[in-house]
Amino acid sequence: MKKALALLLAAGLLLGLAGCAQKAEQPAAPPAAQQPPPQPEKPVVKVGTEAAYPPFEWVDEKTGELKGFDMDLIRAIADEAGFKADIRNMAWDGLIPALLAKEIDLIISGMTITDERALAVTFSDPYFKSGQVIMSHKDAGIKGPDDLAGKDVSVQVNTTGQFAMEKLNEKLKGEGKKLVNIKKFKSTPDAINEVKIGGAVACVLDLPVAVEHVKANPGDPFVIGQPINVEYLGMAMRKEDTDLHAKINRALAAIKASGRYDELYNQFFGK
Repeated sequence: MKKALALLLAAGLLLGLAGCAQKAEQPAAPPAAQQPPPQPEKPVVKVGTEAAYPPFEWVDEKTGELKGFDMDLIRAIADEAGFKADIRNMAWDGLIPALLAKEIDLIISGMTITDERALAVTFSDPYFKSGQVIMSHKDAGIKGPDDLAGKDVSVQVNTTGQFAMEKLNEKLKGEGKKLVNIKKFKSTPDAINEVKIGGAVACVLDLPVAVEHVKANPGDPFVIGQPINVEYLGMAMRKEDTDLHAKINRALAAIKASGRYDELYNQFFGK
């Protein structure tokens, strides 16, 4: 018994010595004065978008991630400008009211720079050249805007598609012709679906969005006309946020100069 106890004590002593040896091999922590200082957290800019406008912005159905040209562009701008983009998916019609109420700090959502919107917000330098097109049912025989007289046409509410049809109606009225019956929807997918189910002969929307829809839905009976105008997209901010406005424009110019903008453009729209 005593022999066994002696053996256990000896084994414990050896294990203790081994533990001390292992501890002795660990590098000593550097003094606090030599440790790198913690990195300051980046400021957060709250970004609003309506993620139902591919290829500019959409929600990945599998991951829930916000994807699209606008999403990657604002993330690249955030990296360049040194802030974190907190992107929030909102209803289109609520974007500018949310900006003015300071619920968000910036809008990027395929938004066209217009004189009317510029009365309420400040736009960044243009980041994309686009144009409205008439995407009609292939059996409707629509060759141009004048063929829409007296027809049902769908648009997303408060978009330049709606404004283009209102401008067309002013022209038709002056010519004594029947007006376009403008059917307004909360989202572009809803406006497109109205044509698909026969509720309208055509939908008016941005050219890249029409092309993306036809590419993703080759069975849909749509034809896309030539652009009926030229528009420029911009990021909207509050008028008093002059520092953010300058920072966004500098970052946009920098990623254009570096070639990063072209990489994103080619990724979503091709060369």
